[in-house]
Amino acid sequence: MSNSVDLTSHGIYVGRIFRNPSPAKLYEDAVVRERAAITSEGALVNSSGEKTGRSPKDKRIAESSPSKDDVWWGSVNMPMTPDDFEESKLRAVDYFNIRDQLYVIDGFAGWDPKHRIKIRVICCRAYHALFMYNMLIRPNAKELRNFGKPDFVIFNAGEFPANPMQETVKSKTSVALSFEKGEFVILGTQYAGEMKKGVFTIMNYLMPKKGFLSMHCSANEGAAGDVSLFFGLSGTGKTTLSTEPNRRLIGDDEHIWTPDGISNIEGGCYAKCINLSEENEPEIFKAIRFGTVLENVVFDLNSRYVDYNDDSITENTRASYPIEFIDNIKMPCVGNHPKNIVFLSCDAFGVLPPVSELTPEQAMYHFISGYTAKVAGTEVGVKEPEATFSACFGAAFLVWHPSVYAELLAANMKKYDSKAWLVNTGWSGGKYGTGKRLSIKYTRSIIDGIHSGELAKAVKEKDTIFGLSFPTQCEGVPPDILNPKNVWADAKEYDKTCKHLANLFKKNFAQFAGSATKKILEAGPK
Repeated sequence: MSNSVDLTSHGIYVGRIFRNPSPAKLYEDAVVRERAAITSEGALVNSSGEKTGRSPKDKRIAESSPSKDDVWWGSVNMPMTPDDFEESKLRAVDYFNIRDQLYVIDGFAGWDPKHRIKIRVICCRAYHALFMYNMLIRPNAKELRNFGKPDFVIFNAGEFPANPMQETVKSKTSVALSFEKGEFVILGTQYAGEMKKGVFTIMNYLMPKKGFLSMHCSANEGAAGDVSLFFGLSGTGKTTLSTEPNRRLIGDDEHIWTPDGISNIEGGCYAKCINLSEENEPEIFKAIRFGTVLENVVFDLNSRYVDYNDDSITENTRASYPIEFIDNIKMPCVGNHPKNIVFLSCDAFGVLPPVSELTPEQAMYHFISGYTAKVAGTEVGVKEPEATFSACFGAAFLVWHPSVYAELLAANMKKYDSKAWLVNTGWSGGKYGTGKRLSIKYTRSIIDGIHSGELAKAVKEKDTIFGLSFPTQCEGVPPDILNPKNVWADAKEYDKTCKHLANLFKKNFAQFAGSATKKILEAGPK
């Protein structure tokens, strides 16, 4: 038992409080108190209960001054009255006060000491404590002694429901943030990812306020110190393509770009586990060991082997582990200004080139668009792809208007001479149902060509609708597929599909047209 942290300033008067306990202690409590299990590889398996993913419709931000004038209000950031926020926090505190013990995890968000913030997590479940022990940057003994007052406090009382009778809550689940109070309150959901993305949302407000760009991307570094960023929505290959044996991983999901370079926000990784195999993703597979939290996976009760192909609980099975569980990483997780910025798009329409070099204006346009596509389904007869747009490749976590992040990106690219690329990891030779998914082997060759400088020097052609400049040669890639029109059997059908996707881009971008310059608007499809 540790009484080294006093929570009375938060109105919490619980006798047993464990501050930054060891993973071994948290394992014991999770098994005894929460009916968790230990796998054959030594990972801790636990359940998030009814909610197996984030609850974006229940996310609220307290509408208080001065932050209310900064927030991009709408479906992503819905307002909450300050009174409702305070009532939700008191509800969480009341729940804490009837518990026999609590856990406190104190850690940092941001690897660069000049720009990191101090986060405190107060929670009831050992599983949640271990999750955030992994995901925050763990302070050493001296840093923990001198931690002082946190910048933000997470009150995770997810086992206890919110009050749906509150005017700006209206649900038994509430994920509420107050920038003025430096507090984040979780009620009615035990999904651990809410804490991780809550911290990212906080950084997405604070960093741009200082003139720094917060980014939903992965990052790696070559032997010469050259850094690459990879932006992309789920299924585009962001994690896979940034994990290379000849480049060190800086981080797999969240970063800041400051005048000092790139720094990872997190101390751990939160990897998807569905269909995980040692052959396809050996680094993640090897990282699942003692200290790792496995969330909502299915395992054999006798052998304790995990069936990563079983999605009977959820397809969103996850593993949380400290970043040092990955062998080939950069420690500390910081790097130089990026030489290359890669936007990954899984184009199921099959009309985007496998790789295109973007102008600064095109980079802003495609960054704000955040395009990928998914197939409508795998049932017989379902062949039409579905376009998905997520501003800045992470709209759900933005606080400011997307143009704020795009302008910071453009300014940094110009100042530090970074090149931007659009890489299609989707279909070629036709849309989904007709064409084929581009080989990962070819995509890796394209990424190699970006890193070596080969593609920057290559002869380029330009398509007439999207205005994208693509190379005519890339080592390891058949020349024909670099121009997508060449590998469609029906050129007229290609043009028709290309125009259809162009119209989807224009329709989506209309919501941002009022804040975009003429040059950015002209960088979109014709």
